[in-house]
Amino acid sequence: MPASYAYLGPEGTFTEVALRTLPEAATRELIPYVSVQSALDAVRTGEAEAAFVPIENSVEGGITTTLDELVAGAPLMIYREVLLSITFALLVRPGTALSDVKTVTAHPAAQPQVRNWLKANLPDAVWESAASNADGARLVQEGRYDAAFAGEFAAARYGLVPLETGIHDAENAQTRFVLVGRPARPAAPTGADKTSVVLWQRDDHPGGLRDLLGEFATRGINLMLLQSRPTGAGIGNYCFCIDAEGHISDRRMSEALMGLKRICLQVRYLGSYPRAGIGPDEVRPTLPGTSDEEFVSAADWVARCQDGRF
Repeated sequence: MPASYAYLGPEGTFTEVALRTLPEAATRELIPYVSVQSALDAVRTGEAEAAFVPIENSVEGGITTTLDELVAGAPLMIYREVLLSITFALLVRPGTALSDVKTVTAHPAAQPQVRNWLKANLPDAVWESAASNADGARLVQEGRYDAAFAGEFAAARYGLVPLETGIHDAENAQTRFVLVGRPARPAAPTGADKTSVVLWQRDDHPGGLRDLLGEFATRGINLMLLQSRPTGAGIGNYCFCIDAEGHISDRRMSEALMGLKRICLQVRYLGSYPRAGIGPDEVRPTLPGTSDEEFVSAADWVARCQDGRF
């Protein structure tokens, strides 16, 4: 029996489409789960080798459900990411006209991406959230709602028809998906990598966030995502989810992580993995003094000073 990948289901989600772009997906059993939490828990319990879930979109930023699941519970690690361009179709039961649509549904992350279209075309329609866009299509099939925003490809699977297609408020909207597994040695660096961490401050004080970000800035590391999430310990208590350019094996990144480990209450390493849609030739050049060679040279100079060889 092949190893399995869990993913946010049911069948017909954008998540499934993105997952099938991974070559290794062809050799795995792909199992839909009803929520991000259940997909990630399947990895934690050993039911699945890995889970594939959405983590960020270009309209609203980080997807909080996924971020919160990675922050809490037994540690997991990101191994791959996929970017998928997103446009929606309004799926309805055959014979439904636009004037018949009084209720609509989709995943909560879809709403900000179709809000203006909805206001212009269905201003009186009532919105209800679904566990996923494909689950919304299933609920329309069952008669629970009049229409669902989902991928056009989901229409045939649920016996629906696309009443409108190409719906999006923002041009070139994309969603980022990640393949998550149990902690292990990260893959070798490719030259175009990303490192993800979660940081908890020791205490709340002026300049606290600046101190955390300074560990990256002084080493010339660019940040690609910074999002605060409540810790659950009361109002004003937050941790910080960060994506940074580079790999843990890069000297500047490893030293930044060591610095963060010294000053933070807790650091959760979420992995170093290849960046989607970019090659080594497209990576931002390192700032002067931040290349691996310069870090090695500086460490060698300190060692020589300690030996009296300066």
